[in-house]
Amino acid sequence: MVTPKLLLETSYVLSDSGRILSTREPIPRTGPRFVLQRSSSDCVWAFRSDVPDELAAAIGRLAQDEPPAKDLRDAPIHAVKYLSLLGGRVDWGPTFLFPPETESQHEDVVPIDELSLLQRNFSGWTAAEIPHRLPIMAIIQDGHAVSVCFSARRTPVAAEAGLETAAAFRGRGFGPRVTAAWADVIRSLGLIPLYSTSWDNSASLSVARKLRLLEATSDWSLVD
Repeated sequence: MVTPKLLLETSYVLSDSGRILSTREPIPRTGPRFVLQRSSSDCVWAFRSDVPDELAAAIGRLAQDEPPAKDLRDAPIHAVKYLSLLGGRVDWGPTFLFPPETESQHEDVVPIDELSLLQRNFSGWTAAEIPHRLPIMAIIQDGHAVSVCFSARRTPVAAEAGLETAAAFRGRGFGPRVTAAWADVIRSLGLIPLYSTSWDNSASLSVARKLRLLEATSDWSLVD
C-alpha cells in the first residue's frame, strides 16, 4: 500500500529517530528543514537533523493538528505558522501513482546505460551515477538521447521518476513515452513507480495528465 510514510522514506534518507539526513539520490543533497507529506487519509512529517529539538517539538504539536488533505492543492492549515517558526522557502507539489497500465505508446523507447549517449543533449551526468539511475529509458535521435526517464530515487520498495527532455525536442510527446516505458520496467522489477513534481511545473503536470496518473500525496516542504 502506498502511504505518505512510504513516500517520505522514498524521498529522504532518515535517521533512526526519523530525522532527515539527506535526499535519497545518487549524489545526495541537503534535505528540507521540514516536510509534511499528506494524503486523503493520512499525514506524516519529518525534520532535518539540524532543527533544534525544542523547535521540532513545538512544530510537531502543530503538525499533529493537521487533517488529511481533502484536496491535495490545499495548503496545510498551519502553513503560515510553520513558515514563521522555521523560515525558508516553500516547495510544494504532488506525488502520483501510475495506473495499472500506462496508455502511452513507447515502442521507440530503449534502455540505455552509456554516458556517451547523454552527453550531447544533457549536462551534469557522470558515469558513476548511471548504475544508480537505472533503468534509464530514452528516445534516441541521430545516435544521441533526446528524452530520458530514469530513477531519481529508489528504495527496495519504490522508485521515483526523473524526466529530462532536451529543449529543442520538447512539445513532441516524448516525455510521456519515456516515462511510461520507465514505469513498465520498474513494475517488472517488483517496485512501485512514482512520479513527483511541483504544483507550478506545468510541463511536468501535463505529462501526468497525459498518462492519467493518480494523485496520491502532496509534499509541503520548507527548504533553504
